[in-house]
Amino acid sequence: MRALLRAASVLRRAAAPALGGGRAAPLPHKNLPAVCLNGYSTLLAPANEVLIPQELLSSKTVWTPNRELGQYEDLVARVTNFHNEDKGFMVLDGDVFDVPIRKDIVHRVVRWQLAKRQQGTHSTKTISEVSGTGRKPYNQKGTGRARHGTLRGPQFRGGATMHGPKPRSHAIKLQKKVRRLGLKIALSARTAEGKLLVFDDLEVPSHKTKNIVQYIGQMEGTKKVLLVDGGDIDKKLKLATQNLHYVNVLPSIGLNVYSILQHDTLVMTRNAINRIVERMHTPISR
Repeated sequence: MRALLRAASVLRRAAAPALGGGRAAPLPHKNLPAVCLNGYSTLLAPANEVLIPQELLSSKTVWTPNRELGQYEDLVARVTNFHNEDKGFMVLDGDVFDVPIRKDIVHRVVRWQLAKRQQGTHSTKTISEVSGTGRKPYNQKGTGRARHGTLRGPQFRGGATMHGPKPRSHAIKLQKKVRRLGLKIALSARTAEGKLLVFDDLEVPSHKTKNIVQYIGQMEGTKKVLLVDGGDIDKKLKLATQNLHYVNVLPSIGLNVYSILQHDTLVMTRNAINRIVERMHTPISR
């Protein structure tokens, strides 16, 4: 850590040529230092520290103790690819990737997602829909038996179902700002765990599944991976991952809280992050 404090190079100058896919504007704090946590460097730090040089940040992870999460601080993340090659840095917006964790918001969003995707095609037949005779089974009086007007009643075998389910929507309402906050919290949680990887692109040399298996095997502590690209998914990547139950691919427009929670590692491209940030910053239409 002392070696880092004595480093004289400035991250602003080192990261400027490599931030092509990040924010268009330069780093807002010209003379502010950066601290690294879980592989991410913050743009805010005590005034007596200096910036981490590019060569150190790209080669090792620097741990900063006692840093509170959810401070809305912009983060500088290392950009790599499937071959773990250095591709520069990218600024992650603090209001999207460093949001305080709230489990109640995540629970509400997941419940809304699961309820909305439920088909609701279950159906039972009422007494008017059951096939059968319409005549009275026997006389009203004189038989000593109970009074019945039809054999299609719910008390008879093959009869109707009373108050049974009918096709309907199970969707519940949830405010757009809560849905948006849930996605920010899910992204912030993966970032705080060090499970958000920023890739320059998701290009693969061929459609062979063994290539993806080899790439995922190089990721430490990874069991299930979600790959997110900015635009349409590459055809070769689709073919390479379609037989792997632990690797899923999504475009950025389809990224959601439930999918993030189902995977322990999230891999996003520069383009995907830019589109997600743009989506989070777009005013909510009423």
